Amino acid sequence: MAKIKSMYVCSQCGYESVKWYGKCPGCNEWNTFTEEIRETSKAGLPTVQKRAGSSAMPVKITEISTEDEERYYTGSKELDRVLGGGIVKGSLVLLGGDPGIGKSTILLQVCSHLGKVLKILYISGEESKRQIKLRASRLGVDCENLFVMTETDVEIIADRIQTEKPDLVMIDSIQTMNYKELNSSPGSVTQVRECTNILMRVSKSMDIPCIIVGHVNKDGAIAGPKVLEHIVDAVLYFEGDKQMSYRILRAVKNRYGSTNEIGVFQMGDSGLSEVENPSLMLLSGRPKNVSGTCVACTMEGSRPILAEIQGLVTNSSYGNARRMCTGFDYNRMSMLLAVLEKKCGYFFSSMDAYINVIGGLRLDEPATDLAVSLALVSSLKDIIVPEDVLAFGEVGLTGEIRSVNRAAMRVAEAARLGFRRCILPYHNVKGLTLPQGSEMEIIGVRTIREAVETMSN
Repeated sequence: MAKIKSMYVCSQCGYESVKWYGKCPGCNEWNTFTEEIRETSKAGLPTVQKRAGSSAMPVKITEISTEDEERYYTGSKELDRVLGGGIVKGSLVLLGGDPGIGKSTILLQVCSHLGKVLKILYISGEESKRQIKLRASRLGVDCENLFVMTETDVEIIADRIQTEKPDLVMIDSIQTMNYKELNSSPGSVTQVRECTNILMRVSKSMDIPCIIVGHVNKDGAIAGPKVLEHIVDAVLYFEGDKQMSYRILRAVKNRYGSTNEIGVFQMGDSGLSEVENPSLMLLSGRPKNVSGTCVACTMEGSRPILAEIQGLVTNSSYGNARRMCTGFDYNRMSMLLAVLEKKCGYFFSSMDAYINVIGGLRLDEPATDLAVSLALVSSLKDIIVPEDVLAFGEVGLTGEIRSVNRAAMRVAEAARLGFRRCILPYHNVKGLTLPQGSEMEIIGVRTIREAVETMSN
Protein backbone atom coordinates (compact mmCIF):
# COMPACT_ATOMS: atom_id res chain seq x y z
CA MET A 1 0.00 0.00 0.00
CA ALA A 2 1.31 3.43 -0.93
CA LYS A 3 2.13 5.88 1.81
CA ILE A 4 1.47 9.63 1.81
CA LYS A 5 4.56 11.76 2.31
CA SER A 6 4.89 15.53 2.54
CA MET A 7 7.93 17.25 0.99
CA TYR A 8 9.03 20.87 0.63
CA VAL A 9 10.47 21.81 -2.75
CA CYS A 10 12.21 25.04 -3.79
CA SER A 11 10.41 26.57 -6.76
CA GLN A 12 13.67 28.10 -8.05
CA CYS A 13 16.23 25.28 -8.00
CA GLY A 14 14.23 22.15 -7.06
CA TYR A 15 15.96 21.56 -3.70
CA GLU A 16 13.93 19.08 -1.62
CA SER A 17 13.61 18.93 2.15
CA VAL A 18 11.39 17.21 4.69
CA LYS A 19 10.98 20.52 6.56
CA TRP A 20 10.31 24.10 5.54
CA TYR A 21 13.14 26.64 5.23
CA GLY A 22 12.82 30.38 4.96
CA LYS A 23 16.05 30.50 2.91
CA CYS A 24 16.80 27.74 0.40
CA PRO A 25 20.15 26.01 1.15
CA GLY A 26 20.55 25.28 -2.57
CA CYS A 27 20.12 28.69 -4.25
CA ASN A 28 19.95 31.03 -1.20
CA GLU A 29 16.57 32.43 -2.30
CA TRP A 30 14.00 33.44 0.32
CA ASN A 31 10.42 32.13 0.68
CA THR A 32 10.59 29.74 -2.27
CA PHE A 33 9.63 26.47 -0.52
CA THR A 34 6.25 25.00 -1.36
CA GLU A 35 4.70 21.89 0.16
CA GLU A 36 3.99 18.89 -2.08
CA ILE A 37 2.21 15.64 -1.21
CA ARG A 38 3.68 12.47 -2.72
CA GLU A 39 2.76 8.83 -2.76
CA THR A 40 5.53 6.31 -2.15
CA SER A 41 5.49 2.60 -2.83
CA LYS A 42 6.27 -0.16 -0.34
CA ALA A 43 9.92 -0.09 -1.33
CA GLY A 44 10.04 3.54 -0.29
CA LEU A 45 10.73 4.92 -3.79
CA PRO A 46 8.41 7.36 -5.53
CA THR A 47 6.17 5.57 -8.00
CA VAL A 48 7.32 7.69 -10.93
CA GLN A 49 10.99 6.87 -10.25
CA LYS A 50 10.34 3.16 -9.77
CA ARG A 51 8.98 2.90 -13.31
CA ALA A 52 12.05 4.52 -14.84
CA GLY A 53 14.02 1.31 -15.21
CA SER A 54 15.95 0.42 -18.36
CA SER A 55 17.33 -2.88 -19.65
CA ALA A 56 19.30 -1.44 -22.56
CA MET A 57 22.62 -3.16 -23.25
CA PRO A 58 25.84 -1.15 -23.69
CA VAL A 59 27.21 -0.86 -27.23
CA LYS A 60 30.74 -0.02 -28.40
CA ILE A 61 30.94 3.54 -29.68
CA THR A 62 32.79 2.30 -32.78
CA GLU A 63 29.76 0.18 -33.69
CA ILE A 64 27.34 3.12 -33.61
CA SER A 65 26.55 4.46 -37.09
CA THR A 66 25.65 8.08 -37.84
CA GLU A 67 25.37 7.72 -41.61
CA ASP A 68 21.57 7.78 -41.53
CA GLU A 69 21.40 11.01 -39.50
CA GLU A 70 18.64 13.16 -40.91
CA ARG A 71 17.59 16.70 -40.08
CA TYR A 72 14.24 18.28 -40.78
CA TYR A 73 14.60 21.72 -42.36
CA THR A 74 12.03 24.06 -40.85
CA GLY A 75 11.65 26.36 -43.87
CA SER A 76 13.28 29.21 -41.91
CA LYS A 77 16.99 29.74 -42.55
CA GLU A 78 17.31 31.75 -39.35
CA LEU A 79 15.78 28.98 -37.21
CA ASP A 80 17.84 26.30 -38.96
CA ARG A 81 20.98 28.35 -38.30
CA VAL A 82 20.28 28.48 -34.56
CA LEU A 83 19.42 24.76 -34.42
CA GLY A 84 22.68 23.88 -36.17
CA GLY A 85 21.18 22.91 -39.53
CA GLY A 86 17.65 21.75 -38.72
CA ILE A 87 15.72 19.59 -36.27
CA VAL A 88 17.53 16.34 -35.40
CA LYS A 89 15.42 13.18 -35.21
CA GLY A 90 14.80 12.14 -31.61
CA SER A 91 15.89 15.50 -30.19
CA LEU A 92 14.12 17.39 -27.42
CA VAL A 93 14.11 21.18 -27.95
CA LEU A 94 12.99 23.69 -25.31
CA LEU A 95 11.77 27.06 -26.61
CA GLY A 96 11.40 29.87 -24.05
CA GLY A 97 10.57 33.57 -24.10
CA ASP A 98 8.38 36.30 -22.68
CA PRO A 99 4.58 36.14 -23.17
CA GLY A 100 3.56 37.34 -26.62
CA ILE A 101 7.12 37.21 -28.00
CA GLY A 102 6.19 34.75 -30.78
CA LYS A 103 6.81 31.21 -29.47
CA SER A 104 3.50 29.69 -30.60
CA THR A 105 3.62 31.70 -33.82
CA ILE A 106 6.94 30.27 -34.97
CA LEU A 107 5.77 26.72 -34.11
CA LEU A 108 2.73 27.07 -36.37
CA GLN A 109 4.88 28.49 -39.16
CA VAL A 110 7.18 25.47 -38.85
CA CYS A 111 4.08 23.27 -39.07
CA SER A 112 3.07 25.06 -42.27
CA HIS A 113 6.34 24.07 -43.95
CA LEU A 114 7.00 20.60 -42.51
CA GLY A 115 3.32 19.62 -42.61
CA LYS A 116 3.57 19.23 -46.38
CA VAL A 117 5.72 16.11 -46.02
CA LEU A 118 5.61 15.13 -42.33
CA LYS A 119 2.90 14.12 -39.89
CA ILE A 120 2.85 16.65 -37.04
CA LEU A 121 1.06 16.38 -33.70
CA TYR A 122 0.47 19.79 -32.07
CA ILE A 123 -0.56 19.46 -28.41
CA SER A 124 -1.80 22.50 -26.54
CA GLY A 125 -2.71 22.79 -22.89
CA GLU A 126 -3.52 26.50 -23.04
CA GLU A 127 -5.77 27.00 -26.06
CA SER A 128 -8.82 25.26 -27.45
CA LYS A 129 -8.84 23.69 -30.90
CA ARG A 130 -10.94 26.55 -32.23
CA GLN A 131 -8.48 29.14 -30.94
CA ILE A 132 -5.59 27.32 -32.58
CA LYS A 133 -7.53 27.14 -35.84
CA LEU A 134 -8.24 30.89 -35.77
CA ARG A 135 -4.58 31.70 -35.22
CA ALA A 136 -3.51 29.22 -37.90
CA SER A 137 -5.91 30.81 -40.38
CA ARG A 138 -4.47 34.25 -39.63
CA LEU A 139 -0.97 32.92 -40.30
CA GLY A 140 -2.03 31.07 -43.45
CA VAL A 141 -1.35 27.60 -42.00
CA ASP A 142 -3.51 24.97 -43.68
CA CYS A 143 -2.11 21.46 -44.18
CA GLU A 144 -3.68 18.01 -43.99
CA ASN A 145 -0.82 16.46 -41.99
CA LEU A 146 -1.19 18.78 -38.98
CA PHE A 147 -3.16 17.17 -36.13
CA VAL A 148 -4.24 19.27 -33.15
CA MET A 149 -4.85 17.86 -29.68
CA THR A 150 -5.83 19.73 -26.50
CA GLU A 151 -4.76 17.72 -23.46
CA THR A 152 -2.81 18.26 -20.23
CA ASP A 153 -2.46 14.67 -18.95
CA VAL A 154 1.05 13.64 -19.92
CA GLU A 155 0.24 9.90 -19.74
CA ILE A 156 -2.57 10.29 -22.29
CA ILE A 157 -0.24 12.37 -24.47
CA ALA A 158 2.49 9.72 -24.30
CA ASP A 159 -0.01 6.97 -25.25
CA ARG A 160 -1.32 9.07 -28.16
CA ILE A 161 2.21 9.66 -29.46
CA GLN A 162 2.92 5.93 -29.37
CA THR A 163 -0.38 5.21 -31.17
CA GLU A 164 -0.26 7.93 -33.85
CA LYS A 165 3.52 7.70 -34.44
CA PRO A 166 3.92 11.29 -35.75
CA ASP A 167 7.13 12.57 -37.32
CA LEU A 168 7.21 15.66 -35.09
CA VAL A 169 5.57 16.59 -31.77
CA MET A 170 5.02 20.08 -30.35
CA ILE A 171 4.01 20.71 -26.72
CA ASP A 172 2.59 24.13 -25.80
CA SER A 173 3.45 24.43 -22.94
CA ILE A 174 5.25 22.20 -20.45
CA GLN A 175 3.97 24.26 -17.48
CA THR A 176 0.40 23.14 -18.24
CA MET A 177 1.20 19.42 -18.33
CA ASN A 178 0.10 17.22 -15.43
CA TYR A 179 1.16 13.80 -14.15
CA LYS A 180 -1.71 12.29 -12.16
CA GLU A 181 0.41 10.22 -9.78
CA LEU A 182 1.86 13.43 -8.35
CA ASN A 183 -0.39 15.46 -6.08
CA SER A 184 1.32 18.78 -6.80
CA SER A 185 -0.28 21.34 -9.10
CA PRO A 186 0.70 21.77 -12.79
CA GLY A 187 3.69 24.05 -13.25
CA SER A 188 5.35 23.05 -9.98
CA VAL A 189 8.96 21.91 -9.90
CA THR A 190 8.13 18.23 -9.56
CA GLN A 191 5.43 18.24 -12.24
CA VAL A 192 7.61 20.03 -14.81
CA ARG A 193 10.54 17.71 -14.17
CA GLU A 194 8.60 14.45 -14.33
CA CYS A 195 6.47 15.45 -17.32
CA THR A 196 9.62 16.37 -19.24
CA ASN A 197 11.21 13.04 -18.31
CA ILE A 198 8.20 11.13 -19.64
CA LEU A 199 8.22 13.09 -22.91
CA MET A 200 11.97 12.57 -23.23
CA ARG A 201 11.67 8.78 -22.86
CA VAL A 202 8.94 8.61 -25.50
CA SER A 203 10.86 10.90 -27.85
CA LYS A 204 14.15 9.01 -27.56
CA SER A 205 12.63 5.54 -27.71
CA MET A 206 10.61 6.29 -30.87
CA ASP A 207 13.18 8.64 -32.47
CA ILE A 208 10.58 11.42 -32.72
CA PRO A 209 11.74 15.04 -32.35
CA CYS A 210 9.78 17.06 -29.81
CA ILE A 211 9.63 20.84 -29.39
CA ILE A 212 8.52 22.02 -25.94
CA VAL A 213 7.43 25.57 -25.13
CA GLY A 214 8.48 26.83 -21.70
CA HIS A 215 7.25 29.88 -19.81
CA VAL A 216 9.71 32.29 -18.21
CA ASN A 217 9.66 33.87 -14.77
CA LYS A 218 10.09 37.55 -13.90
CA ASP A 219 13.89 37.24 -14.13
CA GLY A 220 13.70 35.98 -17.72
CA ALA A 221 14.77 32.39 -16.94
CA ILE A 222 12.60 29.42 -17.90
CA ALA A 223 10.14 28.67 -15.09
CA GLY A 224 10.64 25.40 -13.26
CA PRO A 225 13.74 23.56 -12.06
CA LYS A 226 17.13 24.16 -13.68
CA VAL A 227 17.31 20.43 -14.31
CA LEU A 228 14.74 21.00 -17.07
CA GLU A 229 17.40 22.66 -19.20
CA HIS A 230 19.81 19.78 -18.49
CA ILE A 231 17.31 17.17 -19.68
CA VAL A 232 16.63 18.64 -23.14
CA ASP A 233 19.05 18.64 -26.07
CA ALA A 234 18.67 22.30 -27.04
CA VAL A 235 17.44 25.43 -25.26
CA LEU A 236 16.34 28.38 -27.40
CA TYR A 237 15.40 31.82 -26.08
CA PHE A 238 13.34 34.46 -27.84
CA GLU A 239 14.62 37.92 -26.95
CA GLY A 240 13.30 41.38 -27.75
CA ASP A 241 10.88 44.01 -26.57
CA LYS A 242 7.21 43.27 -27.33
CA GLN A 243 6.79 46.94 -28.22
CA MET A 244 9.35 46.54 -31.03
CA SER A 245 8.89 44.44 -34.14
CA TYR A 246 12.28 42.71 -34.08
CA ARG A 247 12.92 39.39 -32.33
CA ILE A 248 16.23 37.63 -31.70
CA LEU A 249 16.36 33.86 -31.30
CA ARG A 250 19.41 32.66 -29.40
CA ALA A 251 20.61 29.17 -28.42
CA VAL A 252 21.99 28.88 -24.89
CA LYS A 253 22.44 25.11 -25.20
CA ASN A 254 22.68 22.91 -28.28
CA ARG A 255 24.03 19.37 -28.39
CA TYR A 256 23.86 19.32 -32.18
CA GLY A 257 25.29 22.72 -33.10
CA SER A 258 26.91 25.95 -31.99
CA THR A 259 25.49 28.09 -29.19
CA ASN A 260 26.90 31.30 -30.67
CA GLU A 261 24.48 31.62 -33.59
CA ILE A 262 21.46 33.92 -33.51
CA GLY A 263 18.40 34.27 -35.72
CA VAL A 264 16.75 37.62 -36.37
CA PHE A 265 13.01 37.89 -37.10
CA GLN A 266 10.51 40.66 -37.59
CA MET A 267 6.99 40.32 -36.21
CA GLY A 268 4.23 41.41 -38.58
CA ASP A 269 0.53 40.86 -39.18
CA SER A 270 1.21 37.58 -40.97
CA GLY A 271 3.62 36.21 -38.37
CA LEU A 272 7.40 36.14 -38.08
CA SER A 273 9.47 36.94 -41.16
CA GLU A 274 13.21 36.41 -41.49
CA VAL A 275 15.67 39.29 -41.46
CA GLU A 276 18.44 38.10 -43.76
CA ASN A 277 20.57 41.24 -43.32
CA PRO A 278 20.49 42.20 -39.62
CA SER A 279 23.23 44.82 -40.03
CA LEU A 280 21.20 46.80 -42.54
CA MET A 281 18.16 46.55 -40.28
CA LEU A 282 20.03 47.73 -37.18
CA LEU A 283 21.58 50.70 -39.01
CA SER A 284 18.38 51.90 -40.68
CA GLY A 285 17.33 55.39 -39.57
CA ARG A 286 20.78 56.19 -38.21
CA PRO A 287 21.22 59.95 -37.58
CA LYS A 288 23.86 61.80 -39.59
CA ASN A 289 26.32 64.49 -38.50
CA VAL A 290 25.54 64.18 -34.78
CA SER A 291 27.86 63.46 -31.88
CA GLY A 292 27.58 60.55 -29.50
CA THR A 293 27.13 57.71 -32.00
CA CYS A 294 29.54 55.11 -33.40
CA VAL A 295 29.12 51.85 -35.32
CA ALA A 296 30.62 48.62 -33.96
CA CYS A 297 30.95 45.14 -35.44
CA THR A 298 30.26 42.11 -33.28
CA MET A 299 30.44 38.42 -34.14
CA GLU A 300 27.37 36.29 -33.45
CA GLY A 301 28.65 32.83 -34.21
CA SER A 302 29.84 32.87 -37.82
CA ARG A 303 27.90 36.03 -38.67
CA PRO A 304 29.33 39.57 -38.38
CA ILE A 305 26.68 42.09 -37.31
CA LEU A 306 27.03 45.86 -37.41
CA ALA A 307 25.25 47.74 -34.62
CA GLU A 308 24.89 51.40 -33.78
CA ILE A 309 26.02 52.41 -30.29
CA GLN A 310 24.79 55.70 -28.89
CA GLY A 311 26.38 57.47 -25.94
CA LEU A 312 25.13 60.47 -23.99
CA VAL A 313 27.24 62.37 -21.45
CA THR A 314 25.72 65.33 -19.61
CA ASN A 315 26.14 67.29 -16.40
CA SER A 316 24.76 65.50 -13.36
CA SER A 317 21.84 67.03 -11.51
CA TYR A 318 22.46 64.94 -8.41
CA GLY A 319 25.29 64.46 -5.96
CA ASN A 320 26.35 61.17 -7.52
CA ALA A 321 26.82 60.72 -11.26
CA ARG A 322 24.32 58.36 -12.85
CA ARG A 323 25.22 55.47 -15.15
CA MET A 324 22.75 53.53 -17.30
CA CYS A 325 23.18 50.90 -20.02
CA THR A 326 20.75 49.34 -22.48
CA GLY A 327 22.16 46.39 -24.44
CA PHE A 328 25.63 46.67 -22.86
CA ASP A 329 27.17 45.42 -19.61
CA TYR A 330 27.00 48.03 -16.84
CA ASN A 331 30.26 46.94 -15.17
CA ARG A 332 32.06 46.99 -18.50
CA MET A 333 30.89 50.55 -19.09
CA SER A 334 32.17 51.63 -15.68
CA MET A 335 35.57 50.13 -16.48
CA LEU A 336 35.75 51.97 -19.82
CA LEU A 337 34.88 55.28 -18.13
CA ALA A 338 37.68 54.71 -15.63
CA VAL A 339 40.19 53.96 -18.41
CA LEU A 340 39.16 57.05 -20.38
CA GLU A 341 39.55 59.22 -17.30
CA LYS A 342 42.89 57.75 -16.19
CA LYS A 343 44.64 57.27 -19.54
CA CYS A 344 43.07 59.98 -21.73
CA GLY A 345 42.28 62.74 -19.26
CA TYR A 346 38.53 62.90 -19.93
CA PHE A 347 36.72 63.47 -16.63
CA PHE A 348 33.39 61.67 -16.28
CA SER A 349 33.23 61.71 -12.47
CA SER A 350 30.66 64.50 -12.28
CA MET A 351 28.84 63.58 -15.50
CA ASP A 352 25.85 61.33 -16.13
CA ALA A 353 26.67 58.71 -18.77
CA TYR A 354 24.22 56.61 -20.81
CA ILE A 355 24.83 53.87 -23.39
CA ASN A 356 22.15 52.50 -25.73
CA VAL A 357 22.47 49.79 -28.39
CA ILE A 358 19.92 50.42 -31.12
CA GLY A 359 17.52 47.67 -32.21
CA GLY A 360 17.27 45.68 -28.98
CA LEU A 361 20.56 43.85 -29.58
CA ARG A 362 22.71 42.96 -26.58
CA LEU A 363 26.47 43.24 -27.07
CA ASP A 364 28.52 40.90 -24.86
CA GLU A 365 31.70 40.73 -26.94
CA PRO A 366 34.73 42.74 -25.69
CA ALA A 367 35.41 43.77 -29.31
CA THR A 368 32.74 46.47 -28.94
CA ASP A 369 34.75 48.30 -26.24
CA LEU A 370 36.40 50.69 -28.69
CA ALA A 371 33.13 51.81 -30.29
CA VAL A 372 31.55 52.39 -26.87
CA SER A 373 34.55 54.47 -25.78
CA LEU A 374 34.45 56.58 -28.95
CA ALA A 375 30.70 57.19 -28.54
CA LEU A 376 31.22 58.41 -24.96
CA VAL A 377 34.11 60.74 -25.89
CA SER A 378 32.16 61.97 -28.91
CA SER A 379 29.25 63.01 -26.70
CA LEU A 380 31.50 64.51 -24.01
CA LYS A 381 33.54 66.69 -26.41
CA ASP A 382 30.73 67.13 -28.95
CA ILE A 383 32.93 65.66 -31.70
CA ILE A 384 31.18 64.01 -34.65
CA VAL A 385 32.29 60.50 -35.57
CA PRO A 386 32.02 60.39 -39.40
CA GLU A 387 29.16 58.22 -40.57
CA ASP A 388 31.46 56.12 -42.76
CA VAL A 389 33.70 55.09 -39.81
CA LEU A 390 33.55 51.68 -38.14
CA ALA A 391 35.45 50.77 -34.95
CA PHE A 392 36.11 47.52 -33.11
CA GLY A 393 38.69 46.36 -30.58
CA GLU A 394 39.05 45.33 -26.94
CA VAL A 395 40.19 47.96 -24.44
CA GLY A 396 42.54 46.90 -21.65
CA LEU A 397 42.96 48.47 -18.23
CA THR A 398 46.23 50.14 -19.27
CA GLY A 399 44.50 51.80 -22.22
CA GLU A 400 45.87 49.42 -24.85
CA ILE A 401 43.76 48.13 -27.74
CA ARG A 402 43.88 44.33 -27.86
CA SER A 403 43.46 42.31 -31.03
CA VAL A 404 40.19 40.49 -31.78
CA ASN A 405 39.37 37.43 -33.85
CA ARG A 406 37.93 37.34 -37.39
CA ALA A 407 38.96 40.89 -38.22
CA ALA A 408 38.83 40.17 -41.97
CA MET A 409 35.17 39.12 -41.79
CA ARG A 410 34.27 42.27 -39.86
CA VAL A 411 36.03 44.50 -42.37
CA ALA A 412 34.42 42.71 -45.31
CA GLU A 413 30.93 43.19 -43.82
CA ALA A 414 31.64 46.89 -43.23
CA ALA A 415 32.90 47.35 -46.80
CA ARG A 416 29.80 45.63 -48.18
CA LEU A 417 27.57 48.14 -46.36
CA GLY A 418 29.50 51.15 -47.67
CA PHE A 419 31.87 52.08 -44.83
CA ARG A 420 35.08 53.78 -45.93
CA ARG A 421 37.25 53.84 -42.79
CA CYS A 422 37.84 51.22 -40.12
CA ILE A 423 39.57 51.80 -36.77
CA LEU A 424 40.83 48.50 -35.43
CA PRO A 425 43.68 47.10 -33.27
CA TYR A 426 47.15 47.59 -34.71
CA HIS A 427 47.99 43.89 -34.35
CA ASN A 428 45.03 42.95 -36.56
CA VAL A 429 46.31 45.05 -39.48
CA LYS A 430 49.17 42.67 -40.24
CA GLY A 431 48.04 40.05 -42.73
CA LEU A 432 44.62 41.65 -43.19
CA THR A 433 43.34 41.31 -46.77
CA LEU A 434 40.68 43.67 -48.05
CA PRO A 435 37.84 42.49 -50.29
CA GLN A 436 38.57 42.79 -53.99
CA GLY A 437 37.77 46.27 -55.28
CA SER A 438 37.39 47.72 -51.77
CA GLU A 439 38.73 51.23 -51.12
CA MET A 440 38.40 51.07 -47.33
CA GLU A 441 41.05 52.86 -45.30
CA ILE A 442 42.43 50.73 -42.47
CA ILE A 443 43.58 52.61 -39.35
CA GLY A 444 45.46 50.55 -36.79
CA VAL A 445 45.71 51.94 -33.24
CA ARG A 446 47.70 50.73 -30.24
CA THR A 447 46.03 52.72 -27.45
CA ILE A 448 42.70 54.31 -26.71
CA ARG A 449 44.37 57.73 -26.86
CA GLU A 450 45.43 57.09 -30.48
CA ALA A 451 41.89 56.07 -31.38
CA VAL A 452 40.43 59.26 -29.90
CA GLU A 453 43.01 61.40 -31.70
CA THR A 454 42.24 59.60 -34.97
CA MET A 455 38.57 60.36 -34.53
CA SER A 456 39.18 64.07 -33.97
CA ASN A 457 41.43 64.43 -37.05
